[in-house]
Amino acid sequence: MTLWLMAGLLFTPLAWAVLTLLAGFRWGRAITWLGIAIQVLVSLALWAVVVRDGGFQYPLGGWQAPLGIELRVDGLAVTFVLLTALVAAASGLHAGFYLDPDKQWHRYFWPLFWFLWAGLNVVWLGNDLFNLYVGLELISLSAVGLVALGGQSEALRAALRYLMAALLGSLAYLLGVALFYGEFGSLSLSGIAFALRQDSARDGAGFALVLMLFGLALKTALFPMHRWLPPAHGIARSPVSALLSALVVKGSFYIAARLWLELGAPLGSLALAQLLGLLGGMAVFWGGWQALRQPKLKQVVAYSSVAQIGYLFLLFPLTWNTTEAAALQAQQAMTLQVTSHALAKAAMFLSAGNLIMSVGSNRVNALAGVSHFLPFSLFSFGLAGVSLMGLPPTGGFAAKWLFLQASLATGQWWWLVVLLGGGLLSAAYVFRVYRASFVEDSNIDHFFHPARRLEIIPMILALLSLGLGLMAEPVLSVMALTFANGEGT
Repeated sequence: MTLWLMAGLLFTPLAWAVLTLLAGFRWGRAITWLGIAIQVLVSLALWAVVVRDGGFQYPLGGWQAPLGIELRVDGLAVTFVLLTALVAAASGLHAGFYLDPDKQWHRYFWPLFWFLWAGLNVVWLGNDLFNLYVGLELISLSAVGLVALGGQSEALRAALRYLMAALLGSLAYLLGVALFYGEFGSLSLSGIAFALRQDSARDGAGFALVLMLFGLALKTALFPMHRWLPPAHGIARSPVSALLSALVVKGSFYIAARLWLELGAPLGSLALAQLLGLLGGMAVFWGGWQALRQPKLKQVVAYSSVAQIGYLFLLFPLTWNTTEAAALQAQQAMTLQVTSHALAKAAMFLSAGNLIMSVGSNRVNALAGVSHFLPFSLFSFGLAGVSLMGLPPTGGFAAKWLFLQASLATGQWWWLVVLLGGGLLSAAYVFRVYRASFVEDSNIDHFFHPARRLEIIPMILALLSLGLGLMAEPVLSVMALTFANGEGT
């Protein structure tokens, strides 16, 4: 059973990618929708197995490390596998209606979509530093190709800039992996953590961790290394932007969080933890301020991603040398922030695509009068924005409330300024879009009405982000699933 589930999550997406590569747009769409149904069922089956038997480590094909691929299936990994299935399914369905079948290059969306999904699952389940690198590369190359599908010179420039940033991040990460291997003779994350528990005095291991965190922060677009993100997310087609913002940047952050939670105590330092938190706080303010000033709608949403990513990096100072209860609150806050942001940002990009399609322009000022003609998509945009602001009962509120509790419990009250200021800036740029939409003196009297099915998908995602705060306990119960031997996630 486990073998089939692992094959279904890691290798079946590659098979879908090859099949869709051989097909045209319409056949690729049909194959993809069938594949999405199967991948969602496989993801749910993995969750059921972990609920029944607990988490486990799995040597793929029976080959033990270091020769084989070692997988770690715990509550956090299952949470991300399920989140990926949900957001990818929504984006894939939306893309089937949104993309133009007559544009030949759009057929390549489907194979790139599947390569991306395979890479994400490798990252969520990997427990080996080199295989995590392979997953990262698969994600980066797929994402760069998806950005280039925008089909304009600006899209190609954004894709190249994204590629350069991704390669530099990969190089830093790979250097860190080489240093770890030289120090420990193993690339197993669990094995390195065990060796450090036996002997924490390892020369060079701390530098390796810093190198890897730098590379991963660059791939996650942490301020001030974020400059590649707004052009890439802003110019991509809307279903692509949803995938990039909801899932792709989370892949590199997930590895950084894993490294920190496993190795941060012996190899990290107060200065490093506070520096990462400080950069996260600056990202919240800088991203929010830039979102408020952008003239183009998708650039508003893209800079909003820079800001929301910043909250995730509060995990580092709030889990370093703190009490177990405070560290758990910070991990729960991070999980809810990742989940709520993924749902809200996917909803926001998809509804923004509908609004742009309706008025025929990407500019915020061009939305004048759209509230009368496309209220459903505008409402989805607003609901997603409520979660980004952190208002109850959204998932964003639950995440920020837990961050607040962890900040107070650890005496790091200065992060409250970030939580409050970020929420106010989020409200400002969301209401700016709404104000433009309700302007009545527009001379435009012709609006295109997208198909209702294009509006339903972002509405579902927005409602999920809104209701996540009410469902926080079940979501966190998945993250808290223990290993079969009783070890916590």
